[in-house]
Amino acid sequence: MSQTVFATPFIGREEELARLSGVLERARGGEARAVLIAGDAGVGKTRVLDEIAARAARSGTTVLTGHCVDLGDVGLPYLPFTEILGRLAADERFTAVLDAHPLVGRLLGTDAVPAPGAAGTPSGGEGRLRLFEGMAALLADLSDVTPLLLVLEDLHWADQSSRDLLRFLLSRGFLQRPSGDGAGHRPAVFASYRADDLHRRHPLRPLLAELVRLPAVDRLELRPLADAEVTRLLRALEDRPLPDATVHRIVERAEGNAFYAEELLAATGSGTGGVPSGLADLLLIRVEQLPETAQQVLRTAAVAGRRVDHDLLRDAVGLPEDELEAALREAVGRQLLVAGADGGYAFRHALAREAVYADLLPGERSRLHGAFAALLAARGRRGETAAERAHHYRASHDLGEALAASLEAADHAQRVGAPAEELRHLEAVLDLWESVPATALARDGSPDRVTLMLRASAAAAHAGEAHRAVSLTRAALAGVGQDTDPELAARVRYTLAGNLMGVDSLTAAFAYSSEALAMIPAEPPSPTWVWAAATHVLAARQVGDFATALREARRALRAAERLDLTDARADLLISLANVEGGGRSSEEGRARLKEARELARRGGNAPVEMRALFSLAMGAYEAGELEECLPWLAEGLDRARRAGLLSSPYPTEMRYLQLLVLYTLGRWDECLRTAAADLPVQPASGGYAVGPALYVGLARGETRVVERARALLEGRFDWMATLVAGITLTDAAVWSGDAEAAVARLRSSVEALTDDAGTLPDATVRLTALALAAVADAAEGARRAGDEATAGRWSAVATELLEPARAATLRGAAGVPQGPEGHAWLARAEAEWKWATVGPDPVAWERTVTAFGYGDAYELARCRLRYAHALLAADRREDAAAQARAARETAVRLGAGPLLERTDALIRRGRLADPAPAGRTGAAALTAREQDVLRLLALGRSNRQIGEELFISGKTASVHVSNILAKLGAASRTEAAAMAHRNHLLPPAPDTPA
Repeated sequence: MSQTVFATPFIGREEELARLSGVLERARGGEARAVLIAGDAGVGKTRVLDEIAARAARSGTTVLTGHCVDLGDVGLPYLPFTEILGRLAADERFTAVLDAHPLVGRLLGTDAVPAPGAAGTPSGGEGRLRLFEGMAALLADLSDVTPLLLVLEDLHWADQSSRDLLRFLLSRGFLQRPSGDGAGHRPAVFASYRADDLHRRHPLRPLLAELVRLPAVDRLELRPLADAEVTRLLRALEDRPLPDATVHRIVERAEGNAFYAEELLAATGSGTGGVPSGLADLLLIRVEQLPETAQQVLRTAAVAGRRVDHDLLRDAVGLPEDELEAALREAVGRQLLVAGADGGYAFRHALAREAVYADLLPGERSRLHGAFAALLAARGRRGETAAERAHHYRASHDLGEALAASLEAADHAQRVGAPAEELRHLEAVLDLWESVPATALARDGSPDRVTLMLRASAAAAHAGEAHRAVSLTRAALAGVGQDTDPELAARVRYTLAGNLMGVDSLTAAFAYSSEALAMIPAEPPSPTWVWAAATHVLAARQVGDFATALREARRALRAAERLDLTDARADLLISLANVEGGGRSSEEGRARLKEARELARRGGNAPVEMRALFSLAMGAYEAGELEECLPWLAEGLDRARRAGLLSSPYPTEMRYLQLLVLYTLGRWDECLRTAAADLPVQPASGGYAVGPALYVGLARGETRVVERARALLEGRFDWMATLVAGITLTDAAVWSGDAEAAVARLRSSVEALTDDAGTLPDATVRLTALALAAVADAAEGARRAGDEATAGRWSAVATELLEPARAATLRGAAGVPQGPEGHAWLARAEAEWKWATVGPDPVAWERTVTAFGYGDAYELARCRLRYAHALLAADRREDAAAQARAARETAVRLGAGPLLERTDALIRRGRLADPAPAGRTGAAALTAREQDVLRLLALGRSNRQIGEELFISGKTASVHVSNILAKLGAASRTEAAAMAHRNHLLPPAPDTPA
């Protein structure tokens, strides 16, 4: 569909086309794939895409192409996908499939949606996820009907909502959908972007980094053509013979860029007496060879953008139809424009359009932008064209109309669930505000500036830009004057308080919530006062003022009951459950939370309902009831999906907690699958997104974990990212035996995570226990070496570290003592402290093993290994062997290579291995797979080479090698190989006669 016809021959790229053709074949056979095609401007991305699309169409594949457009800082939400849907709607073959997915009508503009603020309007981006799921389902259903290729061009210009939708489709959408009986077609996606445009802060960069890690996504880089291929291209373009010197000169200057080579060739016959050095000047040579009328058409089309509808171009240029067609024929013949199947025209290359646009005179540019804005306004479909009109009005300096169109564009973005674009358009309105006459601002229904800033801050929060939300609310506060309505002034302050809590600025949040509450009389109570009080309760709890939180929560709850504010009652019940009595993990707390969940559900307030579900899950987690935690999380995430609020704070925390519980229960593969399959609709904080995966990676000995953890600490401070990085880097230092680094990371992490009121984070005890393991090993090593001074220094460090951790555990960050998890970590910290000060104590480690029995599989195994050390030191060999075996079984089950290696080392060093059962010695004690591994090990193969020969992973090979060493009682691979040869344990090679 909508394939461009090129007059230039297709040269080279055989390898790239073969690779893309292979992807299409696999898609036709039932395996969905996506390829991200990168290359510099002019290297041939569009040409390759068009060639592969043409081949796909000839083989019966339906090709759907969407283009991204450069509209500066703001964009048309979902533009490439809207273009694709428009073409589907125009094709009678797909009418039934399209009709089966009415949700996508939001993008086509065919559904009836209420205006923003009207009754029943979705709030907080509600329906955004349903829209994404509808698009995924539509494309997946299309692929059941026909082989499907989705082509997206120029991703470097994509709006954020289009980037979010693409992320969804590739990570949780139709690429991941099971293919039924395996016989159906699956979709393929090819998407291109300019690699040379991606500066360090380009918004596409983080998305590309996410997508290339997905198993179904590949990256293809189009490198410059070889000199021989450029030579072939040049000779194919010209009927007349070209002098070798000319060809050589062009090849040398083009540097493999096909588009540049074509323009250089065109310039050789221009009669200019020389070839300009700049590409823009070079491109204009071909334009200047056109008749004046054709040049006028090109200049007008350049103002419209890369592509323009025929009727719109005709009306803007103001030429009779016959003159317009003659001019277009000239432009197409000179390969400056190409005609599309949809009746429109496009510049053959974006660089050509940019050169023509830059050559316009300022007045000419302004006049043409104004003409396009007026034409678009006269066409109707105001919401759909609002962003384009705003762009053209701004460029034509009609600021009043630009402001009005930007407001319309923001409303449209809100309706289609595009908070990032809504924010950009609202920011454009705010930028224009001071430059627009007051009469233009006084239109019916126009908001005041403070209300507009509050709306912009809400859009920023929904788009995941927490710090931008704070900045906008601060700007709204600066606009509050003496004559501002007190309720609006209070709303600004408690909104600012809520946003500040989202970026962990807790003391300031408490100050603003206090101001908000003081601005409105408590009697008679009003809804604004109740919500101000509810925000103040949250802020008071965050800064540790539990008495204020409890007092105000009870007072506000009575007011909410009098006013029958169902959702406010629910919110306040949640706050009470968190600060009253035994907290949310107690029976009383859980009863309040369940009541709050029902009230929020009845009141239709999804954010409050999700807060209740998150608190129920956290209560179960803190009580050590991990299995009970998972159903609450599943319900909460399902509610978030149905409300389209997966990127809001509580669902983000619920996703993290769900992964953390799976990690803690030892369901690591499920944890990693869930993390990969449930990427957020918008990028979440790094810590929430990758935390449990980093914990698993470190425990399995993956090499890049430290690098990924350090990357979380780059840029603006993020509490969860700092926590995850702190845990990962502290533990990594422990595994490497670097006590200095472990203690330094512990201290820096706790300092960064301590709140404004000086309250230590709950994670203090976990970080301390980890660091103390390295300290204990360092102290023991010094004692063995007879270095009592160093041993004493580490003993003092251990004592210094223990007390804050003990205090944080017994008090808890929320004023409630920590539950089983915290006390298990405290038991471990105390056992490590004792090891550092006097040596390994079996009693302390027995207590620790019992404490971790609440459900933490991996930490239980680690503690069993430490317990085995202590038992061996006390000469309780049988008990030590039992603990080591239990630790080993868990390490094998989890694939925890480093733990397995240390456990096997202790078993060998302490001679704790069980003797082989009667009648089974030597090779008979090994499984068939282990005998295969032993044969290759004896030949000197590495784990990677063993894995390749036996078609298993290197990690699996490593586990088999560890098992072999333990069963043979060998201390090393070399010893195991020697034993195998000496005792004739090696099986014959597969191709050797027995």
